[in-house]
Amino acid sequence: MLPQSITLASANVNKAREFEALLGGIRVEAMPPGFRLPDETGSSFHENARLKAMAVRDQYIARATALDGRVPWVMADDSGIEVAALAGAPGIFSARYAGENATDVDNVNKLLQALEGKDDRRARFVCEIVVISPGGEELHASGAMEGSIAGKPRGGFGFGYDPVFIPEGYTLTVSELSADEKNRISHRARAALDLLGELRGGKSS
Repeated sequence: MLPQSITLASANVNKAREFEALLGGIRVEAMPPGFRLPDETGSSFHENARLKAMAVRDQYIARATALDGRVPWVMADDSGIEVAALAGAPGIFSARYAGENATDVDNVNKLLQALEGKDDRRARFVCEIVVISPGGEELHASGAMEGSIAGKPRGGFGFGYDPVFIPEGYTLTVSELSADEKNRISHRARAALDLLGELRGGKSS
């Protein structure tokens, strides 16, 4: 049996809606106002996702009386891009590859500069998800989208490294694909599918 709802370790309502669409039938809610996420100090996507999930769960436990004793299912994800010619970088530092306050454009430009003169353009997007049940059981799911890095940004949709990532089997960048097509093949979609399998095989409440 699947949970009726899950709280996402993020205040981003749009991200919650995206996961809700991918987890068809499960309501996904952004974490409540006043909740805080920890620094991403893990050495892997999985560790960072677990840090976020545990932090939000701990805040629910600390506020259980005020929240009618409710400790919900909690889900957290961490994702990024790994480039073969850069030994897997930017990896867990994808969002801050060009610095703590870097914009998407800054990060993309740094990546393209780092690949100048390199023939190997292979890369992959990775998403790791950790879910913790009300009883404390932990579930882990992951997904990846293989592809390559384009020579320059193309397309007007998406965010992050989407303008320079060409999925395997495609000639268009992710930013040139429709939202429906991106959601069908993305690393996040594949991780969500993996999670559904874990949830169906595990416990629910």
